[in-house]
Amino acid sequence: MTEKLDLDHLRQWIGRTQEATDIVTAQLVKGLRATLFQEVGEPKTGDAAPFTAHWCLAQPVFPMAMLGPDGHPTRGGFLPPVPLPRRMWAGGEIEFLDALRVGDESTRTSRISDVTMKTGSTGQLCFVSVEHTVTSSRGVAIRERQDIVYREMGGTPAAAPAKPTPPPPAAQHRETHVSDPVLLFRYSALTFNGHRIHYDRDYVTKVEGYPGLIFHGPLQAAFIVEMAAKLRGGKPPKTFTYRGVQPLFEGGEFSINANDKGASMELWTANDAGQPTMKGTAVW
Repeated sequence: MTEKLDLDHLRQWIGRTQEATDIVTAQLVKGLRATLFQEVGEPKTGDAAPFTAHWCLAQPVFPMAMLGPDGHPTRGGFLPPVPLPRRMWAGGEIEFLDALRVGDESTRTSRISDVTMKTGSTGQLCFVSVEHTVTSSRGVAIRERQDIVYREMGGTPAAAPAKPTPPPPAAQHRETHVSDPVLLFRYSALTFNGHRIHYDRDYVTKVEGYPGLIFHGPLQAAFIVEMAAKLRGGKPPKTFTYRGVQPLFEGGEFSINANDKGASMELWTANDAGQPTMKGTAVW
């Protein structure tokens, strides 16, 4: 049975900070380029990394004894100990100020900015917002807010919708790829993400009740950002906001879509039925 959620207690974590440092290596850039279906090449010192490379840097490392049954670290520490078993990356906002480059020493300063609670169709939801500032020797490269959602184990997240599915949205620009387990494994490895929903099919289907391995939220966001920049001649947006709208699963084709609005761009990833799974807005 899930422990009672004490919001006043959890909000005591607001204002907590953490700092971590890492190096942008050529090997990391090669691995991320390959995972994003880009030309791998031979990156040299000073070459720009993919725009969301900071999600691969200075990730927390915990002993095996400190991991919970889902592969995440046990609750507590920097993040508040939310007593809800399912944890997902719900969305966020990124401000791109400077590229991270091969050879950069990157420092991420993180702060818990908010903890809120809502009630959804599957029960209680707890949202934790974390603000990050990523710097290099040249100054601030990225500012962002990440929204993490915790939810109850009950419910049937994979159940068919009760109402008719709307027709897929039309896209001016579209790319398709296959969401296979190797792609998900590679991104988990690049981000040192032990969350079992991305690689352990027995766990994700038998314990969490999903129909298959779940595509990472940040990987979908990374694909969206890269498409936005490619459509603008390699220039990233000034700001990019995104949110997950439904899970994307392994085993089928997925697409990356964009509609150019001039000063902004509406983007989304979609499953093999064309239904959006993550939506984003890029602004230049």
